[in-house]
Amino acid sequence: MIKIREAIIVEGRYDKNALSQLVDTVIIETGGFGIFNDRERLDYIRKLAARRGIIVMTDGDGAGFVIRRYLKGAIDPKTVKHAYIPDIPGRERRKKTASREGKLGVEGMRPEVLLASLRACGATIENEDAAPSGAALTKAGLYADGLLGQPESSRLRAALLRELALPERLTANGLLEALNVMCSREEYEAALAAAREAVSQK
Repeated sequence: MIKIREAIIVEGRYDKNALSQLVDTVIIETGGFGIFNDRERLDYIRKLAARRGIIVMTDGDGAGFVIRRYLKGAIDPKTVKHAYIPDIPGRERRKKTASREGKLGVEGMRPEVLLASLRACGATIENEDAAPSGAALTKAGLYADGLLGQPESSRLRAALLRELALPERLTANGLLEALNVMCSREEYEAALAAAREAVSQK
């Protein structure tokens, strides 16, 4: 088990249970959309963010991104890190059917995937060196690379997200944020080259 300084914010109790077996830190559930009307819980999350920082780790589906956006707007962004889980088709063991979008959530991820996501977002882990600095990309850089504002940009972004195993629902701003915390410049350039190749073959 690894010890993390930041508190981790997840959607529900099964997500919390999955992470509590891997990390030693405070883990808070949003209760799904319940966080929208729970001022007390939101105030507590704000206090945790100010004191030790927080990591938001929601599912990669539409609901997860709605919750993530809400927290992003409600909490000082300087105190928040975002951990993204990859889009992996499947269903959790406890469920009879897959989710509406057919993707695994936090609770369904393998332990090594969850830990990799936490490390990639820059979690402060006791007795581990800080994660290497990210790609230092800007929106202008994404535009120059064809990922924004050009006819094939949406296809290229989708291919890049697949190459990096990032959620398909990431907005351009979300992509920029994820690239800057999860990739080195070399990893980004290699993934972009592979994405361009994939788009050119279609």
